[in-house]
Amino acid sequence: MAEYPLPKFHFQVDWGGTKIGFTELSGLEIENEVIEYREGSSPEYSKLKMPGMQKSSNITLKRGTFKDDNEFYEWFNTVQLGKIERRNLTISLLNEEHQPVVSWMVKNAWPTKLTSTDLKADGNETAIETMELAHEGITIQNG
Repeated sequence: MAEYPLPKFHFQVDWGGTKIGFTELSGLEIENEVIEYREGSSPEYSKLKMPGMQKSSNITLKRGTFKDDNEFYEWFNTVQLGKIERRNLTISLLNEEHQPVVSWMVKNAWPTKLTSTDLKADGNETAIETMELAHEGITIQNG
């Protein structure tokens, strides 16, 4: 039997709110910053490169807009001066049996931006709301 890469369309997000499906998730990025250094008396005319601080980008969640569902807005409103409701998220890529195959654990996430759907009189799309989250790191668990 041939081995194939995992499809990306079957996933779930445990975000501390109602278990509702998300249509899209992006921003699962981790990067090591580069520190460049050159000693003044070095015979080399190039810099040394060393790993520096690790940083990650914001995560964007998109989901359908539902009547009487204000959970995104309520979480967004917990952000006040000096007080933020932080949540740990678990994002899982699922197999055919709906079991997690790869999971991303996001630490201390909080909403930085909330975008409601655009409105279009001649449109034929579902209303989608978007939330952007800042966080303090991602851990990946494969298997």
